[in-house]
Amino acid sequence: MSQRQIFNSGVVQFDIKNGRIKENLKVIFSHLEQLAFQKVRLAVLPEMFSCGFDNEHLCSHAQKTPAIIEELSRFAKEHQMAIAGSLPVNEDTKIYNTMIFIDSDGSVKGTYKKIHLFKLTGEHLFYAAGDRYAVINTSFGRIGLMICYDLRFPELGRILFKKGARIILISAQWPEARKAHWQALSRARAIENQLFVICSNRTGTDGKLEFPGLSMIIDPMGNIIANAGSKEHNQTAQIDLDMIEKTRRQIPCLKDMRDDVC
Repeated sequence: MSQRQIFNSGVVQFDIKNGRIKENLKVIFSHLEQLAFQKVRLAVLPEMFSCGFDNEHLCSHAQKTPAIIEELSRFAKEHQMAIAGSLPVNEDTKIYNTMIFIDSDGSVKGTYKKIHLFKLTGEHLFYAAGDRYAVINTSFGRIGLMICYDLRFPELGRILFKKGARIILISAQWPEARKAHWQALSRARAIENQLFVICSNRTGTDGKLEFPGLSMIIDPMGNIIANAGSKEHNQTAQIDLDMIEKTRRQIPCLKDMRDDVC
């Protein structure tokens, strides 16, 4: 009989300052220290948490990303805490909005380049789009990765589900004006795929845009088991991975799925 896997997870949200990497990292590590004190084993950070969408200086910011990953890896190993969030990564002279998953042993277990770029804010003018999904093997089992606008595309969530994801992690900068969509879609991805969703969204402002926070941890039945509210904050919840199988037995969507029809 396999051992029941229960652990504490956490989300971090704050007002990301465009281009001010040192200031942002100071805030992040302060929150990570608090989560470590609470014995959190898996923490999710917002989208582009190091520098924000300071797009005019992306090449410079991307040069600092490897050092940031090294610093986070040291913290992860020291505190036995997995950490995920998105950063600008320079690859083959292109900049990708890339989610990094660092496991609790400090190793980078996987990365994901954002597939769906948000053209309404000009992301496609500064970033290259990824061309593959990411489901990675971790100390928590199979985990799928998504970034912000990806949340609007249920087919991505479904392929992560079909490839064995038990948790989907989402880093975002989702605006106040569409916060109802953020809440509804995050819960929908959890409900329709019967898995946990851990999603981190920023707070504060960027120019005329306001951001609501509302980082959440959602269980396989769509219940919000943690909500970080609207201010800078970190929030935790206990994840019981046995709930996934229990939910899938109770409502056997996987068994009843008609792949031959749709």
